Amino acid sequence: MKQNIRLLSAYLTSNWYEKLTYLFIAVILSNTIAIFDGFWWEETYAIAYYTLFSAAVIDILLPLRKRFVKLLLQISAAIVITTQFARMDWVIANPEHWQEWVWWLQAHAVQLLPFIWISAVLLMLHVLFGLWIATRPRMFGFIGVSIFTLTIADSFTPIWLWDEVGLVVFIGLLWLVANHMSRLQREHPRSWKELIEYPLQLILPIALVLSILMAVGLNMPSLSPILQDPYTMWKESKGEKVKIFLGDKGTDAITPGSSGNASSGYSRSDELLGGGFEYDYSPMMTISTSHRSYWRGETKSVYSGDGWYDVEGNEEGDTYSRIEKGATLPIQDERPLAKTIEVSQIVTMVRKDAYPVLFAAAPVTRVNWIGNEEAPLPKGLMWMPGAWELRWLDWSMQKYPETYSVTSSIPVLDEEALRKAKAGWSDPSRNALYVQLPDTVPARVRELAEKVTAEATNDYEKARLLETYLRLNFSYNNKPDESKLTGKTTDFVDRFLFELKEGYCDYFSTSMAVMARSIGLPARWVKGFAPGVLPASAYGPPGDMLEEDLNPTGAGTYTVRNSDAHSWVEIYFEGYGWIPFEATAGFSFPYSIAEEEEAPLPDLDGSTGDTAAAGEEDTNTNVKLWAWSSVSLLTILGAAWLIIRREKVIASWRRIRHGSYTNNDRIVIETHKLLRICRKRGMERQEHETLREAVMRWSQSQKRLRDDFRAVIDGFEQAKYSPVIASAEDADRFVVRVRSLIDQLR
Repeated sequence: MKQNIRLLSAYLTSNWYEKLTYLFIAVILSNTIAIFDGFWWEETYAIAYYTLFSAAVIDILLPLRKRFVKLLLQISAAIVITTQFARMDWVIANPEHWQEWVWWLQAHAVQLLPFIWISAVLLMLHVLFGLWIATRPRMFGFIGVSIFTLTIADSFTPIWLWDEVGLVVFIGLLWLVANHMSRLQREHPRSWKELIEYPLQLILPIALVLSILMAVGLNMPSLSPILQDPYTMWKESKGEKVKIFLGDKGTDAITPGSSGNASSGYSRSDELLGGGFEYDYSPMMTISTSHRSYWRGETKSVYSGDGWYDVEGNEEGDTYSRIEKGATLPIQDERPLAKTIEVSQIVTMVRKDAYPVLFAAAPVTRVNWIGNEEAPLPKGLMWMPGAWELRWLDWSMQKYPETYSVTSSIPVLDEEALRKAKAGWSDPSRNALYVQLPDTVPARVRELAEKVTAEATNDYEKARLLETYLRLNFSYNNKPDESKLTGKTTDFVDRFLFELKEGYCDYFSTSMAVMARSIGLPARWVKGFAPGVLPASAYGPPGDMLEEDLNPTGAGTYTVRNSDAHSWVEIYFEGYGWIPFEATAGFSFPYSIAEEEEAPLPDLDGSTGDTAAAGEEDTNTNVKLWAWSSVSLLTILGAAWLIIRREKVIASWRRIRHGSYTNNDRIVIETHKLLRICRKRGMERQEHETLREAVMRWSQSQKRLRDDFRAVIDGFEQAKYSPVIASAEDADRFVVRVRSLIDQLR
């Protein structure tokens, strides 16, 4: 028995370095293919891993000289592994002639595609690298290419590959040690024999040093780069920004007061708002929908002065309701006066993150399916009828759904009806939670809200005035300058309104909610995602038509990115439920607007009486002279009238020229003309940018036009979002400025 063990040990340790080389190659290749995460299926990865490691085991167990035999076994193992994981449907048949055998083999071979090609390529790489890596420089080249590939993918794709990089570095260090030992064995056999007599003393220092190096490397804190790479420096010198896709690296909540900026994404906690963030443009989900909407996540009801949190049980009196497949979900406060539109959505998650809620247009009225149409609904899915939340209970432990289908019933915005409605409930106790404010909110916040809404005659106008005030008087900035803070106030909203005066959606939405509460409008804070973007093909040729004309409902498949994470406000109106408001500059809520009733057309079929057939006979010369004299006299009188009433005539001409457009419409149309010219001059608006962000970016490379650009975007936003109608003189000045800007660009 002992002799057999010795023989086996001697067999396995013979050519030990070459056998370890095949093992190291298999491990490094299996880590490098992680760059295809999101493109390969789980079955593909299983086939790849088993193929590589079965090839390595065959290389270790069989003698090196049996290369042909090893290759046959490795190919056979790859085929068997592929058939096991490719979900093949075996054709039951009893072939009798060779044509039937060929058909039977083809029927099964087709099912191996494309898995068999991936398996074959990996096996070929494993064999070729095993034969090629015979020197130390080639070993360094192989390891270096693997690390370079992983680090590039880690930096510029949504995939997190730091663990794979660390493992490849660790394997590379082990390989280097093994190479050194092999060289020692080959060149100094006596020293090698003496060394292996004390294996513990040989292995322990190596293991200890490598373990310390890897532990320190893997647990080092993340730091911002001290030096920029040349490519980024060159792009920024041209006034351009370099997109960096951060993927899973950008899911944490924004941490105020930190020296660095977090990345955009759905926040896990909202109890401490503030700070700044970097945009993370990695895709988060796709939504196929019948109507464009905001994709709602969670609702928060209690403002603390620093941020938002839920009371116990979330909304007051709100409880979890079980969900039945296809059944209508209850809503705590009915909306008997509201018109609604049914919206169908299929959500497909791109990322593998887990969230506490499922995202959808609000409120959800029916869950159609989770995972697939046949699967039962998960037990962890609950509905909160007051908060309008689809809660994913124990979300940190359960696998988040990869795809699901829901139906929502979104309100139709009827502003005339809402102006007649009262904000809040008739029962004052119901309003208490949604008008709650902490003592940290200074009186000047309420005074400002009262001043802004002083001219309003109803609650809806008050809400719109607050929304417009914030949109027009505060600027959007994902990295607000916190050096402006004086430290005299600790309230988040007070600091924004009177000191910072710039920020992102959390600043705007929280400020509107607090200002609304301060004047008695019941409001709550909502977070989720902005609509995202449709494929480029959905918009038609550049400059052809406005998006609303091409696709009035916004139906399509939207790609929602982490940079679309957003927050907004809802205010309760009796009989109409919770109505959303968008206070953030540069954003626009995709309301469904009530269609105006068509005015009755005048009766064009009435009889005008019989017309005379005069003029059919020849007229004499006197009649012709009289006619020409009349025409001349009328022309002279008309010209005199035009001169006297020229101002009114010009105004009428403008109305005819621009149709039914208002002065605000003229400003918006001229801005779109400018955007088309900018696009032709290479100034593209990126899909993730608001118009203001794009114009500010263009201003960096067109500094002489910075003031004109800024004036145009200010005028556009006021015309687009303000309830105030611009005067004709303002519109004329805007048109002149835009045309001057176009001339300078040409």
